[in-house]
Amino acid sequence: MNSESAPLPVSLREAFCFWLKIGLLSFGGPAGQISLMHQELVQRKRWISERRYLHALNYCMVLPGPEAQQLATYIGWLMHRSWGGVMAGALFVLPSLLILIGLSWIYVSFGQVDWVSGLFYGIKPAVTAIVLQAAHRMGSRALQHPVLWAMAVASFVAQFVFNLPFPAIVIAAALCGWILSRVRPGVFSAPHGHGNKQVAESPALIDDDTPRQGHTHFSLRRLLEVLAIGALLWALPMAGLVFVWGWDHTLTQMAWFFSKAALLTFGGAYAVLPYVYQGAVEHFGWVTATQMIDGLALGETTPGPLIMIVAYVGYLGGHVGALLGPEHLFAAGALAACVATWFTFLPSFIFILAGGPLVESTHNQLHLTAPLTAITAAVVGVVLNLTLFLSAHVFWPQGYSAKGLLGGVDGFALAMAAAAALALLRYKRSVMEVIAASALLGWVVKMTPHWLVA
Repeated sequence: MNSESAPLPVSLREAFCFWLKIGLLSFGGPAGQISLMHQELVQRKRWISERRYLHALNYCMVLPGPEAQQLATYIGWLMHRSWGGVMAGALFVLPSLLILIGLSWIYVSFGQVDWVSGLFYGIKPAVTAIVLQAAHRMGSRALQHPVLWAMAVASFVAQFVFNLPFPAIVIAAALCGWILSRVRPGVFSAPHGHGNKQVAESPALIDDDTPRQGHTHFSLRRLLEVLAIGALLWALPMAGLVFVWGWDHTLTQMAWFFSKAALLTFGGAYAVLPYVYQGAVEHFGWVTATQMIDGLALGETTPGPLIMIVAYVGYLGGHVGALLGPEHLFAAGALAACVATWFTFLPSFIFILAGGPLVESTHNQLHLTAPLTAITAAVVGVVLNLTLFLSAHVFWPQGYSAKGLLGGVDGFALAMAAAAALALLRYKRSVMEVIAASALLGWVVKMTPHWLVA
C-alpha cells in the first residue's frame, strides 16, 4: 500500500501558471495535448486520479468542439469552480491565438513562411510519433477487456476501410456500451490503470473517492444561469457586429459561419476542416486553397487546438479584405482572428459549465459510464487511423510512387519519426523536448544544402 499523501490544495495562482504552461506547450494536436495533460495532471502532479481524468475525457469526446481544450476547461472547473474552468480553457487558447496572429501577419505580409519550413519539416514527423504515443497510452489504460479491444479494431476498420464519419462511430460505440452494460457488465469491471502501479496507487488531490464539492452538484437554477450568460455572450457581440457593419459584412458573416462550425466539430478539428475549407475558400473566398493548406501547417506546428486554424482564416480574411481600411491592415486581421476565435470556442465553455454537474453525478452508474468507456475504446482505433493518415502525408509528401525504394519514401522524415517515437515510448522524454529537438534537426537537414552552396 502506498503511504504517500495526497497533494496539497492548489491555489488559483498556481493553477494559472500551470494552465499557461499547458497553453504554451500543447503541441501535437488533440492526441498529443491529451497525452501531455495526462502526464502532468495524473502522473506528475497527481491533481486528479486516472479514473476521474478518463471520466472527464469521455464526456469531452462526445461533445462538438476541441476535446483537449474542453478537458482543460472541465478540470479547471472541477478544481476552482466556474472561473477556474474559464481560466483553464482561455489559457489553452490564448497563446495559440497570439502566435497565429503574428505568424499570419508574417505570412500575408511577406508572401511565404520559408524561414520556418525547416522547422516544419522536423516537427511533422515528431507530431506523427506523438499521435502514435497517444494511441499507445489510451490503449494501455482503456482496453482492459478483449471486447474493448474488438471495439477499437472495429472502429479502426470502420474509418480506414469504410471511411465512416466519426459521429457515426461514436454513436455506435455508445450504443454497444449501453447494451453491454446490461448483458455483459463484466466487460467494464476490469481495473483501470496506466501501466504504472506506483502512480495508480498514489492518492490524488481529486481522487476516486473524494467527496464532491458543492459546485459539482446539479442545480436547475445554475444550469439556466449558465445558458443565459452563454446566450448573452453570443448575442451581444453578434448584435454589435450587425449594428456597426450590417449583416452582410465580412466580420458578421465570420461570426455566423464559425458559430455554425463550432457545433459541427464532432470528432475534432480534422472532421470540421472540410466544412471550414468549403466555406472559407469556395463560398466566401476569405483565403485561397494554397493559403488554407499553409494555414493547416501553421496550425499543426503551433501550440493549442488544431481548430485554431480559424484564427488564421479570420486574420487573412480581415487583412486581405482591408476591413478597416488600407491603413489598418494588421488591426483588421487581428480583429477578424479574434471574432473567429470567440465564436468558435464560446460553445465549448457553455457545454462544460452547463454539463459538468450532470457528468459528475454519473461516476458509479454503469449504464451511464459504460457508453463513455466504449467510446474511449473506439477512439483508440480512430487515433491509430489518424497516425496512419499523418504518416502517409509526412513520409510520402509527393504521394506514393511505384518507382524507387519504398515507393519514394522520405527517408529523413521516416528516421526522425522513428527517433521521436523511441524517445517518447522507450526513454519517456517529454513532448516539448521531442518537438524542440525534431524542429532543430529538421532545420539543419533543410538548411545544410544552402550553406554548402554558399
